[in-house]
Amino acid sequence: MSIQIQRGLFKFDFTDNHAILGVPVDANPDDIRQRYKLIARRLHPDSCKAESKAEKELASQLFSKFVSPAYAQLSKERTRTEYLVTLRGMGKRLASEAAKIQLSTESAKQLSSAGANIDIAYKNAIANQAKTQYETIDKIADAIAQISEINMVYLMKKEGQGVGKTTQPAATTATGGIKTPSSGTSQPAATPAPAPATSRVEPNCRRAAEYLEKNNVAKAVLELRDAVQQEPNNSRAHGLLGMAYLRQNQATMAKIHINKALQVNPQEPDALKAKEILDKAMGKAAGGAGGKATTSAGKTPPGKTPPGKPPSGKPDDKQGGGGLFGGMFGGKKK
Repeated sequence: MSIQIQRGLFKFDFTDNHAILGVPVDANPDDIRQRYKLIARRLHPDSCKAESKAEKELASQLFSKFVSPAYAQLSKERTRTEYLVTLRGMGKRLASEAAKIQLSTESAKQLSSAGANIDIAYKNAIANQAKTQYETIDKIADAIAQISEINMVYLMKKEGQGVGKTTQPAATTATGGIKTPSSGTSQPAATPAPAPATSRVEPNCRRAAEYLEKNNVAKAVLELRDAVQQEPNNSRAHGLLGMAYLRQNQATMAKIHINKALQVNPQEPDALKAKEILDKAMGKAAGGAGGKATTSAGKTPPGKTPPGKPPSGKPDDKQGGGGLFGGMFGGKKK
């Protein structure tokens, strides 16, 4: 028996894990876990109360092919972060294609006409659908499709709030000192605004910088990966991402984004700062390898860690902490 869902985000070849679990797209890990447990009790072969063999088989398929993979994706921070980046990209795509999208469910149509209270309307719509989503086994796929259409409308409207808006140039006036086409005077041209000020990913960069200040590197990386996906040649986004990867002791990834930033803008401040930190760290590592951190017998002294190798029992990728670059950032004192 093949289960196919062709509405909502699914019709864009996107697996809507939030719709499968019946939770909002901003659901936290605890809510996701609780929802999964409830669904598992209804669909798992050991606890499913379906009467017919066909329903039990359908429940088993739904659980193994939809519910379990969805929970596996959303329950782990790394995979959930990656998924949310893709989901945000899907929202931007939907916003750009809004005129072509047709809705088939009443709840999605009502949400599409919601005004300033769209967030509340969205949460209520998801909650109402989730109440009965897994009550009737042969209607579960349709319920998932309805929730996915609600998600589709929400993402489309949220990401589309800034679509189509352009910044109009300031009107030229005699007191503005700007040369107009009809002016007979030759005056210096106005200095153009820096690219980041008009960049659509500037909010991502600003939030990421704030996260780095608070030593919340994971969220900074999420913002910046989304930024470079939208604008592959944004030097500030690459520079900040290079800095974030340094915080996570991922030197190779840091170097890639630092070099990209400097390739686009050789004077990018964040990239230059990150490069300085990287160069210093690599210089220290090289110095240690040259014999400063070893005994005359070539062995590492007791209590010392061989250069480039993280201390035993401590992950190399610990957020904002030790490793090769840990001492070069102003983190919290322990």
